[in-house]
Amino acid sequence: MRKLLLSVLLGIFSLGAHADGFITRLLNHPVPGGVAVVGLPQQTEAPRAQYDGKPVLIIREDGERWIAIVGIDLKTPPGAQQLQLGNGQQITFQVRGKDYEQQHITLRNKSQVNPAPAQLARIQRELDEQLAAYARFSPRQPSNLMLDHPVPGRLSSAFGLRRFFNGEERNPHSGLDFAAAAGTPIKAPAAGEVILTGNYFFNGNTVFVDHGQGLISMFCHLSRIDVKAGDEVARGGVLGAVGATGRATGPHLHWNVSLNGHRVDPAIFIGAFQP
Repeated sequence: MRKLLLSVLLGIFSLGAHADGFITRLLNHPVPGGVAVVGLPQQTEAPRAQYDGKPVLIIREDGERWIAIVGIDLKTPPGAQQLQLGNGQQITFQVRGKDYEQQHITLRNKSQVNPAPAQLARIQRELDEQLAAYARFSPRQPSNLMLDHPVPGRLSSAFGLRRFFNGEERNPHSGLDFAAAAGTPIKAPAAGEVILTGNYFFNGNTVFVDHGQGLISMFCHLSRIDVKAGDEVARGGVLGAVGATGRATGPHLHWNVSLNGHRVDPAIFIGAFQP
């Protein structure tokens, strides 16, 4: 009887040691535009891993197992994907399918639907700047992975919506919109370094914050910017204020989250993901 009881207890402890931690339960939504949490081989030092040729965020969950937190591009088809480890091994994880709804927007400024040739050079230059910011990978550990809401207010436009401007289809919605009054302070959802600010054709006044290891936030349509590139911001630090600059029909905050260079659903990081 004692041997049987000991066996049962060992089994319980073994299951507990491999149970998903809080971060896995929060973030593991492996869909196009989502996040996959992948368990890694156990070792003393942090493993290294890449996905789609880019380094990924790695943390030690609950002080025990190493996990990779992998951003999945919105165009990724359902099926098997490969995580490449630093030792040459591969780990396979599965991406599930997800359907996204449509959004139809009417803009009075027709150039924001079909820009004039003279505006295209500006748009390309700004795109290159922003892609470089999204591609940044710094060694710092994010201060928190359950992110704070950058502004109070309801979620007004979900991530991944297929968007039609004046009836013409454009890129899917790459972030999360918050309905908030003009002038509402925008706060950093986690600590980080401001790596880019600017006034852009589509995004208006924009701020990029590097939270560490490829986790990047972008905030746009601001009425004003209160920080500059190189500034360190604490969690909750004010970045600027809500506005309607750029391609916007009214005051709101558009918040992007990028992980290993892929735009992913910010709702995942605030516990608001809808399967």
